Parts: sequence; structure tokens; C-alpha cells
Amino acid sequence: MPWPWLLLVAASALALAALLASHRRRTRIRSVRTLEPAARNLLEARVPLFRRVPPGLRPELEHRIRDWLEHVEFLGCGGLAVRDDMRLVIASQACITALGLGRDAFDRLRGVNLYPDEFWVEEHEVDEETGVVTEGGRALSGQTVATDRIVLSWRDVEEAAARQDGYNVVVHEAVHYLDHAAGGRASSQGGALAAEYQALCEAVDRGEETLIDPYGAEDPVEFLAVAAELFFEQPRRLRRRHGALYAALRDAFRLDPAEWPPPHAGSAPPTAPA
Repeated sequence: MPWPWLLLVAASALALAALLASHRRRTRIRSVRTLEPAARNLLEARVPLFRRVPPGLRPELEHRIRDWLEHVEFLGCGGLAVRDDMRLVIASQACITALGLGRDAFDRLRGVNLYPDEFWVEEHEVDEETGVVTEGGRALSGQTVATDRIVLSWRDVEEAAARQDGYNVVVHEAVHYLDHAAGGRASSQGGALAAEYQALCEAVDRGEETLIDPYGAEDPVEFLAVAAELFFEQPRRLRRRHGALYAALRDAFRLDPAEWPPPHAGSAPPTAPA
């Protein structure tokens, strides 16, 4: 084949490749699946954190909520019958925590165990020096089991939305999951997170009141989850009081919720249907 024809064929192949790539990009854009109006209205009414998500992020968030609900199994425990509205409320808040991360952030999560109230967990501790094992247990409102299951108290999920005081058990456990799935890289990093964790421990030891929940002084893993609750629930307050910590979390989550609009003023979320 004469070389001019070879050039023409090559040019045509490049043009076709560019056209196909453009088509794939458009297909990916069109693949965003938004929520049904009834589901969106429910979240607008009952999840203040959902209401704060800017319009530009809403389509991607709704797509992720639908994906999350399709692959995460909900299991009612303690006699609780899990309803669709419960699934939506939990999925929406969990997906917001990973909205700045890749769509595969929750791929390894297989299920959510949902209790009507706090649940009892048996525990045992081993003294490293003596080898003595202490048996016991405690009541929890949330727990992350390895990297495939989250356990929640529905009462605590509902009360968090009503109070809007920086406590959010769904955010807390979702961040635990994301940290576990990443091999603990977030909670173990130094810099502002380590410095703020140490400052919280010292303040708690002195008996001082702190913006960050004293529970965060348990260890760096709990500190990350507690700080993340404030980051999403009261971002402007956290940025004002702990600017370096806020910046570190903003970079980690790739989100800037302090710049999001505040939730609409209104009464407490309506009671869920029986």
C-alpha cells in the first residue's frame, strides 16, 4: 500500500479512537443514576447532612447511594424489621463520607447489621505483662467488623439527625470502615492528626472541656472517627477551633464541607412510619 494511503488509514484510525473515547466519556456521564423523587424527598426531610450537599455534588451522591443499596445487605437484629427508609437514611450518610473518594470506596462492604437500640458486645482483654485475661462486655451504638460489615443502633441513627450536635454514628462507623479498608493509613499518619490527637489526650487528662469528643482520646483510630463526625456535622466550628485538623481532614476526604450551605431551618425530622 503506498505510504499516502497508510497515512490516511492511520489518521482515520486515530479519529475513530478519539470518537469512541468521547462516546465512552459521554456514556459514563449519562450513567449517573439519580434517586426517585420520593426517596430524595425523604432524605431532604430527615437527613440534615444530605440537605447540605451542594447541587454540583448531588447527582454523584445519589448515584452512589443507589449503588450502595444494591450491593450492601441490611440485616435486622434484636427483632427489628428493616424498612426502606432506614436503608436510605443510613446509605446517604455513609456515602457522603466517601463522596470525594473513588466509587469503589465501599466495594468490600457486604452488610449492615441494624439493632433497634444499643447492642451488647462481649470483650476480653489480655494483659501483655501477666497474660491475665479479663472477660467483660459493653453496650455499643455502632461497630465496624473488619472490612465487610457495620453494626448500628437505629435509635442512635435517628437521634443524631435530630440533635445535629456533632455526633453521627453512621459517619463514625463509615469512617472506621474506610480507614480499615485502607489499612489504617489515615488514622496512623502523623502531622496535624497526630498533633491534635496528642493535644486532645492532654486536655482530657487535665479535665478540660473540649470541642472534640473525649472518646477520641482512646486511640488514633477513634480520634479520626470522632474528628470526622465534627468535620461533616459542624465543619465551620471545627475549622474555626482546629484549623490544621480541619485542613488535614479536608485533604484526606477531598471535600470542604465548611463551604457547603447550612441545612434549611426547620423542625426535627418527622417520625418514620411504623
